[in-house]
Amino acid sequence: MLVLVAVLVVLAFFYGKSRGSALGGTAGQLHSLPYYHGYFVALMVAIPLLLIAVLWPALGGAYITSQALSALPADLQPANELARDAVMRDIRLIASGAITDADRLSAYPQGVRAAGEVFGNLRSVSGWLQLAVALLVGVGTAVLASRKLSIKFRARNSVERIFLVVLIACSAVAILTTVGIVFSVIFETFRFFAKVPVTEFLFGTQWSPQTALRADQVGSSGAFGAVPLFIGTTLVMFIAMCVAGPIGLFAAIYMAEYASPRARSVAKPILEVLAGIPTVVFGFFAALSVAPLIRRWGESIGLEVASESALAAGIVMGVMIIPFMSSLSDDVINAVPQSLRDGSYAMGATKSETVKKVVLPAALPGIVSAFMLSVSRAVGETMIVVMAAGLAAHAVSWDLIETFNPLQAVTTVTVQIATLLVGDQEFDSSKTLSAFALGFVLFFFTLILNMIALRVVSRFKEQYD
Repeated sequence: MLVLVAVLVVLAFFYGKSRGSALGGTAGQLHSLPYYHGYFVALMVAIPLLLIAVLWPALGGAYITSQALSALPADLQPANELARDAVMRDIRLIASGAITDADRLSAYPQGVRAAGEVFGNLRSVSGWLQLAVALLVGVGTAVLASRKLSIKFRARNSVERIFLVVLIACSAVAILTTVGIVFSVIFETFRFFAKVPVTEFLFGTQWSPQTALRADQVGSSGAFGAVPLFIGTTLVMFIAMCVAGPIGLFAAIYMAEYASPRARSVAKPILEVLAGIPTVVFGFFAALSVAPLIRRWGESIGLEVASESALAAGIVMGVMIIPFMSSLSDDVINAVPQSLRDGSYAMGATKSETVKKVVLPAALPGIVSAFMLSVSRAVGETMIVVMAAGLAAHAVSWDLIETFNPLQAVTTVTVQIATLLVGDQEFDSSKTLSAFALGFVLFFFTLILNMIALRVVSRFKEQYD
């Protein structure tokens, strides 16, 4: 389908361009250049084809699924949504032809196998029908669009209007996606708070989300006090920013103010290579190198250090965030007008005095924004914490040294969200719904950080215009 769309759009462009050139050569001066006529025809072909490519699988897939389910005998009809998903997985697996062994295929009921054949046949027919409809629509829209081409036709204006509509639609998609995410999290959070009191969630000191699935099960406390998660998240984030904040800022000051162009051209790309390393690699590095090193160091001086600790996760996370902090701060420092530096030098200030008294105060709003964005990046990290800090949520006590001990295993909000939503889950239990409540708290926290950053920028930016 995508190949067909690309071929038809390219052919439509050259067809429209040739028609525009022919009009200009035979009848006089065109209002718009010939390639604008080509863009117009190509866009008029591309828009309906892309709509077909997006909407056909959704609508056709829903119809095919309903027909496959209706082909099941009455005794195999799914009773709920979870059973429906399980049956559809078997039907899709059979329809894909991945099972060629007769013994494995015979393990599925005859009704499921028949539904798989129905699903495969309908999907094949739907695919060919989609291509045929796309071909007809593409040729038809190309013919209709070409009829509008004339000497006085304002092809350039039409193309610009189409692009304006496309840009507005893209902006609307981004905005509606954000609104949809917010409301979906809020609705599920309200469902969770209907089962668990807000005060227990926000101020409870024990986190144990395992709940009993049946009345005769025991050993499932179902405690949803999220304070241990908030403490673990804050502890890991604080350690990470103690590493990334000073190192990233000092690296940015060096590259922006002290490094020669040659040194900067070498140091900056090497530093930013860290940003391209997958977080799972940092997690392996933390679990296999940093955590054992911290444990051996702690034991050598008589400290009790866990195999997985907040300190190991925080240090490695700080290293990961260094290029983020450094790159943003470097851009902000370079944006400070050179006239401010020249004025400081003219007053007899040294290089270091200029950096401390002029450049950094002028760049303060941007540096604070970079710091806040780095904090948001640290709060949202999952993989490093899973591999280096563990999954344990220790109960909070009045012993602050024990509660905020960076040498013991901790867990964070993002790690628990990922853990709670692993596998087949029904979204009607307190355990699963608690993930949405944690997501809402995380969203609210990052929103507050962004608002603080915007407030700092608006407060200080006018002083150095």
